[in-house]
Amino acid sequence: MQVQAFGDQAHDPDAKRRRYDLVPALEQYMLQVPTTDRKSSLLGPTMLLNGHEGEVYGCEFSQNGRFIATCSHDKSILLWNTFGECENFGALKAHTNAVLEVHWSSDGMQVYSCSADKSVQCYDVETGKRIKKMGGHQAIVNSCNISREGPNMLVSGGDDGTTKLWDLRTKRCVHTYEHQYQILAVTFDKDASRTFAGSLDNTIICYDNRKQDEEFIMEGHKGSITSVDLSPDGDSLLTNSMDNTIRVWDVRTLATGNRQRQQLTGHHHSFEQLLIRSRWSPDGNWIGSGSSDRYLHIWDAKSGQLTYSLPGHTGSVNDVSFHPLEPIVASASSDRKVYLGELGD
Repeated sequence: MQVQAFGDQAHDPDAKRRRYDLVPALEQYMLQVPTTDRKSSLLGPTMLLNGHEGEVYGCEFSQNGRFIATCSHDKSILLWNTFGECENFGALKAHTNAVLEVHWSSDGMQVYSCSADKSVQCYDVETGKRIKKMGGHQAIVNSCNISREGPNMLVSGGDDGTTKLWDLRTKRCVHTYEHQYQILAVTFDKDASRTFAGSLDNTIICYDNRKQDEEFIMEGHKGSITSVDLSPDGDSLLTNSMDNTIRVWDVRTLATGNRQRQQLTGHHHSFEQLLIRSRWSPDGNWIGSGSSDRYLHIWDAKSGQLTYSLPGHTGSVNDVSFHPLEPIVASASSDRKVYLGELGD
């Protein structure tokens, strides 16, 4: 495994800094680092995960932070150790086309993914075997996500204009919402009673899963929605758009009027029209986003101030994931590389 500098952490000198309150990691994964200014248990301040043979579209840490999954245009999902030498310990290769998004189950035993091969798949991490292929979409499946609480559900959205709900106990589609434009990004609310779907037509649709009907539509973006992500407290939705803005919306059930709370700028989309994703940190204090300008951008969620613009990649940064316990951020890029880097004060 190669350790490589991520570049100087270019950031706004006037922006406030915040030190993460580190939650102790599992003892067997803690490293004794001789320098006094290190902020994480990574072997080096930055680690390079190099193994994909195509553009890397997605990345996510497992719930306990010990592992990270990455997915790529090369049709594979690779599993890596977060600490030590960041060894690649697994390759999941059942998809027959580019894998566009990947997520861990809450217990870390399964990985879920969606692909341009029109399917959603579930893998057993221990055996590396595919457990289930969920077919039903008639075109590219751009996005998928799993429920945090409530029923064990998965949602997927695709170029066929459908948003599908899957019961993970039976791995069957239990409902399909139809829209006249492609669905590019999907997620649930906190208890999976509602679904949010970002569309090619610049809107975010909220579906009531109990009534199985549209509840409301959020409008304001001037470009297609490339990602949606629910805040840790479940009150806010983060959306990324090809209009080069990231917006935060109030999605509480009783909220009325204009739901838009905040607008962030600094990241970029390009003519490539990639599905660039934005994510909350687990504590809700940071917002991270990929960008076609090859930087990983991070904002202070409370002030909206762009705090970090991290260089190092030589291609578009497509996805970001914050470690659940330590001040570590992962970035996935079209340069076929994934970086793990620690955030400073």
